[in-house]
Amino acid sequence: MGKLDGRVVIVTGAARGQGEQEARLFVAEGARVLLGDVLDEQGEALAKELGDAARYVHLDVGREEDWAAAVPAAKDAFGKVDGLVNNAGILRFNELAGTPLEEYLAVVRVNQVGAFLGMRAVVPELEAAGGGTIVNTASYVALSGMTFLTSYAATKAAVLGMTRVAAMELAPKGIRVNAMCPGAIDTPMTNPAQLDPGADLAEASEAVDELYKKLVPLGRIGRPEEVARLALFLSSDDSSYVTGQPFVVDGGWLAGVSVF
Repeated sequence: MGKLDGRVVIVTGAARGQGEQEARLFVAEGARVLLGDVLDEQGEALAKELGDAARYVHLDVGREEDWAAAVPAAKDAFGKVDGLVNNAGILRFNELAGTPLEEYLAVVRVNQVGAFLGMRAVVPELEAAGGGTIVNTASYVALSGMTFLTSYAATKAAVLGMTRVAAMELAPKGIRVNAMCPGAIDTPMTNPAQLDPGADLAEASEAVDELYKKLVPLGRIGRPEEVARLALFLSSDDSSYVTGQPFVVDGGWLAGVSVF
């Protein structure tokens, strides 16, 4: 018996990285999952691999019209919607004084507006289903500053603020809303070399490993499946008395920096 038997969950940014692992784990735990992403080829391949428990739709989370199509697609495929994992996000590195407004707004559109539109779109369906869960993906940097991440940190702090407000508003409707705050996770976002066919992946991975061995108390970068397990906890009855909370999954990074 799975922890998500009978549940229907939308996962955004599901074609790769954390979203892919969340989709895989949710299906393994009995859920039916609508995979949303802009990476159509990868998303469709994953849905095919996962079988009848999964469907893929093109979903640009910053577009209202895409959400207006995605939620009915989930209902048409599986009969209802009672969960959402707002995973889609983008990352841009730039110093504050050198960040173009266009770049800042592009990050806001996906990370912040995308989370807002997703929550707004699914609330009526969760309420109709008698309750449900929303898991928003924030970040370690929503709680601790990091240079060159003004736009990213701003959006992830906003996600935390929206999570708290949504949790308060939706609790009477049986809808729980929580946020995950991952630290460094081994995905293409953290290690762009994974997307470069000409890159030396072994060399790039070694450099990443050396960096986080020094920064993170547990001595390594995180794995996307470790974030997926937190998403599962927050989407299942295991967290039935938890709402409005940020959950840090960072190997102890936020706790501080060792001098040794």
